[in-house]
Amino acid sequence: MKKGLFPGSFDPFTKGHEAVVLKSLDLFDEVVIGIGINSKKTYLFPLDKRIQHISKLFENYSKVKIQIYQKLTIDFCKEINATHIIRGLRDSKDFEYEKSIAHMNNAISGIETVFFLTNQEHGAINSSIIREMYANKANISPFVTSPELLV
Repeated sequence: MKKGLFPGSFDPFTKGHEAVVLKSLDLFDEVVIGIGINSKKTYLFPLDKRIQHISKLFENYSKVKIQIYQKLTIDFCKEINATHIIRGLRDSKDFEYEKSIAHMNNAISGIETVFFLTNQEHGAINSSIIREMYANKANISPFVTSPELLV
């Protein structure tokens, strides 16, 4: 069984993230959206709301699972028997950054990383910018499906 892990903090889970998961369903028997918890990071959206939001988005997709983890991503991959890590790329900067991590992860574990290019319309979506917009009461619905589930 091919199982892909799509890791991230997903604060919030954007339309770009959503598109990556949908693309990955063609390649994997199961896709785990792994919400990583970093005790040193401050999140804008509460964990339970992020889980609720993502769960609602994929409620009709039996191949999609959501799990929380608080360890190295590669260790979580081993724990859940993921065969691949799934990552989305917006631009060449993303590629250079993600390539280094993919090489390290592969050297440590042999687990491969699969990259999906974002859809052109999602290329500018950035969770940090969306958090700033939300904090300043701007409309984030063009970038986040069903943002009302986050509050």
